[in-house]
Order: sequence, then C-alpha cells, then structure tokens
Amino acid sequence: MTQADANPRTMGQQETNMSLDNTLRPGRSATEELVPSRYAVQVGEIEVLVVSDGVLPLPTKMLGHNVDAAERAVWLDNMFLPVDAFDWALNAVVVRSGAQTILIDAGLGLDPELNLPRAGQLVKRLESAGIDLESVTDVVLTHMHMDHVGGLLVDGVKERLRPDLRIHVASAEVKFWEAPDFTHVNMPPGFPDALRAAAKRFAKEYHNQLRLFDEEYEVAPGVVVSRTGGHTPGHSVVRVASGNDRLMFAGDAVFAVGFEHPDWFNGFEHDPEEAARVRVRLLKELAATGELLVATHMPFPSVGHVAVDGDAFRWVPVFWDY
Repeated sequence: MTQADANPRTMGQQETNMSLDNTLRPGRSATEELVPSRYAVQVGEIEVLVVSDGVLPLPTKMLGHNVDAAERAVWLDNMFLPVDAFDWALNAVVVRSGAQTILIDAGLGLDPELNLPRAGQLVKRLESAGIDLESVTDVVLTHMHMDHVGGLLVDGVKERLRPDLRIHVASAEVKFWEAPDFTHVNMPPGFPDALRAAAKRFAKEYHNQLRLFDEEYEVAPGVVVSRTGGHTPGHSVVRVASGNDRLMFAGDAVFAVGFEHPDWFNGFEHDPEEAARVRVRLLKELAATGELLVATHMPFPSVGHVAVDGDAFRWVPVFWDY
C-alpha cells in the first residue's frame, strides 16, 4: 500500500499511502481491472480506503416498496437508469488508525444461489490493494446481513485471519438474529432464508472473536461505532475523526434514492419506519457538519457530502483526485 489510486483532497485532507497504483506496469497482467475498485481518502492522521465488493442487481421495488411503481420509475428515469433492475453498489471500508487496521463490513462472499455473481470480490480486491488478511486487527460490522458478513465465510478466509482478531458488533444485532423478524421486509424470494443462514453460520463460526457493545464503542483512536437501529435492531454507523476532518460510514442507513426520498422504505429494512427516521437524522447531521459520507450501497466510490434541498437532501459527490 504505497501510492494512492484516486484520492480526494477534501476538508484539508492530504494524500494517503493506503492504496496501490492501478496503472499497468511491466510484468503486470493486462487482464487486471481497467477501472480501480478502491479509492483512498485521508481523514486527518487516519487512512481510509473504500473497496468495492461488486454490485448486486436487484428489482427496483427494493428502492421504495411503499410507493407506486410509476413514482419509482420517475426517479429512475431522472437518473438515466433502467426501470426494471437496479445495480446496488456494495462497498466496504478499510481504516488504519495507529497500529490498528480495521475492516468495516466484509462483503457478500460466495453467491448463496441467489444469482449475484457480480459481487463477492472483496478478498481478492483487498489483496490487489496490498492488504493482507493477516494484517487486519479488527472487523466492525454495521449489521449481520449476508452482504456484510459473507466475505468472512468464504472457505480459507478464517484460517488466514489472526487468532486475536476482534469483531465488533452491536449486542442487539446478535440477539436479533437468534430469532429474526422478517414481517416488515419486502425482499425477493430466497433472500430471507439466505440471510438467516448466513447470520446463523457467522455467529457460530466467529463466536469467540465477537466483541459486543450496547450503544457506542471506540474501536481505535478516532474510530467510533454507534448503534442506530432501524435497518436492523443493531445496525450501526462508524464515525472517523482526526484533527478537523470527519467521515461517516453509514452502512445501510442511506441509499441513493434516500436523499430525495428519505421516506421511501427499502425492501431490506426490518423496521422501515424507524429506518426512515434514522436516515433523516443522519442526513441532517451530515448536512450540518459538512463531513464526508460513505455508505455501503451508494455508487462507488461513495465519497461525498450531504446538502439540504428544500424538505429533502442532495448528494454532492467529491471530485475525483487522480
């Protein structure tokens, strides 16, 4: 991890050395990715690297199942997107604070027979960025949906992780998945069973590594995870702060459609009404502070700011620095 691929100098940030140059060099395979799947940001003294796990093609109803299809179609048309399917970005984050290397969420891992072949790329993309699994000291889970824990369930991954790895997750999240309630979700067929199975397997395989917190916990200097609830009972966000710089990784609290329509219910929200309240609260906070936002399902590299736009909000992506 020596040279940054693409690096926004926002909020007085300096260049980071977290990521590798992705241009072709002698001896480097021409089959490697044309477009880098990682994006580096410096938050004061803390290094942040957004890494794409791929995309999840899902029905557009998942963007707002409490509104008419015609209303969703208007938003999609205004965004120059097809109305029949929507590619959800799937982003994870690596944070380096002091001696700690922290992975925030772990991607999908293997496709659980749900026809999601374009995701599950995190492990190989970490490797291509020069990040060894053995170097990860901590994992923070925003929640235990399979696209956030699945990368840790890929064959051979656990054996490559350090034995003293700490996995931080809200105690309410672990409790929820002991008997999860899917009453208020609106997911495609097969997803509830796959989510249950992944969460159950994860809790079993990583029981000894779990470090539970109730409401808030400082994982490393300047890296604090806070439970929000809503999307799932233990859903959490991670705030990174150093000097005058701030960044929030919002997990699944914010989606691309949620700026203009924060009241639209996402199909994967277990408590959609509370999730909408959480979304508005976080967006108000981000607009007031001007800090950077990164979120799991915002289009890669998912680095930008939030502005108030009338009764709703506006997403302001940072200008790529490359």
